[in-house]
Amino acid sequence: MTTQAFWYLENIDVVHIFCPRKMHSAHNHLHHRRFKKGEYIYLQDDEADKVYLITEGRVRIGTYSDKGKEITKAILARGEVFGELALIADGKRRELACALAATSVCVLTAGEMRQLMREHKGLNMFIMRLMGSRLLEMEGRLESLVFKDSRSRIQELIIDIAMKRGQRVGHEFVIRNFITHKDIASLTATSRQTVTAVLNELRNQNIIAFNRKQLLIRDMPRLKGETGQAGQTG
Repeated sequence: MTTQAFWYLENIDVVHIFCPRKMHSAHNHLHHRRFKKGEYIYLQDDEADKVYLITEGRVRIGTYSDKGKEITKAILARGEVFGELALIADGKRRELACALAATSVCVLTAGEMRQLMREHKGLNMFIMRLMGSRLLEMEGRLESLVFKDSRSRIQELIIDIAMKRGQRVGHEFVIRNFITHKDIASLTATSRQTVTAVLNELRNQNIIAFNRKQLLIRDMPRLKGETGQAGQTG
């Protein structure tokens, strides 16, 4: 993993705070839960009263369109926190969370989380950085939708995932358990057919290689360079 994938663990051991039993601590009132692939962790309009840390697996965060179609907003992996809006607003969830694979999470109630934030001052900065990062990410995605064409959006998403979760091997980047074409399409507001066409073109140009289990970026400079040269609409 790149260090960027765990930027929030640099100055505070969040895993130990969230999952003391996992770290053989005496604080056994905190608990873990496991979810099967495709199982919902929570649904839109459920009570927003818990915060989660992923210790294994992947989670899709999404919402529903006016027509009832699920739209992917983010895909999170091990070490990432979600459900954090329960800390700042009582009420219902505005999004859904679904396990994309067999997933294990540590669960805290909002009250437990607030207590831990009082006990661990660094946790306040962690939550602020987490929320700020997600806000900037959503703003960046909105700008891409307005100013970038579909090809650029897809390439930028690949680069972003590689920087956060990829493993560098020489001059190449390996992204294991890469997301589906359907999720790429949802995250970039394109069609699955467009995603397939762009990925195949990049593979034909020997910029990337991929299969169902992973994606390999063979030439990151070319991938970044082509992103910068792409058109402004589409």
